[in-house]
This record gives sequence, structure tokens and C-alpha cells, in this order.
Amino acid sequence: MTPSSAIAADQGKPIRVGIIGLDTSHVVAFTKSMNDKNATGDLAAVEVVAAFPGGSPDVPTSRDRVEGYTKQLRDMGVEIVGSIDELLPKVDAVLLESVDGRPHLEQAKPVIKAGKPLFVDKPVAGTLADAVAIYRLAKEHNVPCFSSSSLRFSPGIIGMRNDQRVGEVLGCDAYGPCSLEEHHPDLFWYGIHGVEILFTIMGTGCESVSRTQTADGELVVGVWNGKRIGTFRGLRAGKSDYGATVFGSKGIAPSGSYEGYEPLVVQIAKFLQTGKPPISAEETLELYAFMEAADESKRQGGKPVTIASVLEKAQAAAR
Repeated sequence: MTPSSAIAADQGKPIRVGIIGLDTSHVVAFTKSMNDKNATGDLAAVEVVAAFPGGSPDVPTSRDRVEGYTKQLRDMGVEIVGSIDELLPKVDAVLLESVDGRPHLEQAKPVIKAGKPLFVDKPVAGTLADAVAIYRLAKEHNVPCFSSSSLRFSPGIIGMRNDQRVGEVLGCDAYGPCSLEEHHPDLFWYGIHGVEILFTIMGTGCESVSRTQTADGELVVGVWNGKRIGTFRGLRAGKSDYGATVFGSKGIAPSGSYEGYEPLVVQIAKFLQTGKPPISAEETLELYAFMEAADESKRQGGKPVTIASVLEKAQAAAR
């Protein structure tokens, strides 16, 4: 099956983008970039044309924002529809933006079965098992799919993997805000941003995870292959920011910080044209396994938990 976005791109037409979930500021920011009449390059090839509001009544940060963001998109000329089934015939590709990760699997199923390339905003799902199921379904239907925090593509972060000041990356201490939400695994909700920084710089190969938590913060320690150590410090008190210190074979250097949504939106636009995800499913699932292993370590009083053990459990449970 050739994705409809690839067909549109081959015909020189703008790729018609649909959005599921209008309960995050991302939908306004992404639409402004994609629908900018003065956009150039990859952004000129995509246009948000329709959206389904969705929303989760038991999550205040979803429930209380749907109406406002829906109005903003309608005022920007985006057609608002009443269901995902109504959305799909109108679009070539989909951005799954629901701020609540729990419904993502059920929302993704009809999109994938319809053959529409899919970007899933963070968190990719409400459980690791659901994240595994989404990527498994996408692979079965040969549908391009990826998920990422906008932090990954900030130039001062993604550039640290090959920074000449650092050389070979031997370790990394990443940090970022880490507010919690009762319906999600602890780090899935907002810690994902800092964990994405960590994996952007360290790459894959994490083997085990241990965690310490207080009311004011988190410290999660991962041991990578080659005995490299990477940490995530989650911040809930004092000054809050994003970044990392990177330890390498040649030097030690700070990463850059958050540089807005635009670098991610450009990557999404490229993905919708090429059908080639900029991040592998394996890397995304490993970083979510890192967060799940951190929860399991917490349940076990801080003992190390292997990535392999939580992935095996999630793969068995995936629907």
C-alpha cells in the first residue's frame, strides 16, 4: 500500500494533514507552521485541513482546553469534524495529538488500518504495552509511524551525539521538568522530554535502570552497554529548565536547551513526504521501557531493573 501522503507529494499537491485531539498547545503551534502561506521548503508541502477535538473528561489539562483550542483551529480555517471516521477520508496523513496517552492505541488503530502515515505526540501511549501495540500494528500494515518530543530536534541537543568538543559520548546527565499525572506512569507525562534528551545524546543500548524519588524530584540512572552511565534528573522544585551535561572521550560540555517546536514540525513534514521515520521504533520503545523500568525500580525500592524484562512483559501484554 502506498501511503496517501506519498501520492499527494508525488503529484505536487500539498499533503492534507488531519489532527486527532485538540487539547494541547501543540495543535495551534503546529498548524501555524504548516499553514503559513509564506512557508518554504518542507513546511510548504503540508497543510492542516481538518481536526477531531477528542478530549478526556477525567484529565483537567485535557477537558479544560479542548473548547479553546478547537475555536482557535476553526478560526484558522481548519474544518472541525465529529469523529475519526469522518476525519480520515478528508486527509492524507494524521497527527495524533491527544494530550492523554491512554486513548492513543484506539485512536491510532483506524488511522493505521486506513494506511495514513501517523505522527504520535508524547506520550506515545498510556502504557508501554500500548506503545508496543501501536508500533506492531503499524509494522503489520506497513504504515510509517513515529513519535518524539520536540526536545530531540533542538539543534543544541541533537548535535551533541557528534560534538567535536566531546568526542565519543561516554555519559550524559540530562534534566528537565517532571510534573506527574495520576493516570500515566510517572515519567510518561512530562519526564519524557528529559528522557528524550538523554536518549538523543546517548543513543540506544540501555541495559538496566534504577530510580530514586522524592516529592521534589527524580533521579533515574541507566547503565548502557560499554558500561556507560546516563542519568535523568526530573525537576519539581526550584528553577526549571531543559538540558544536559555530556561526558566524552575528548571533553565535557553542556548541551543546548529547548529551541521551540519548529525543528520537530520540519521533521514531521519531511516524514510525511518521504514516509521515512527520523527515529526508529526500536529507539522509541527502548526509551519508554527506560521509563517503565524506572517505575518498576521505584516499586522495588530502587533496585536495578533490566530493560529486557519490562519489554518482554509489555510485548506479551500488547493487544
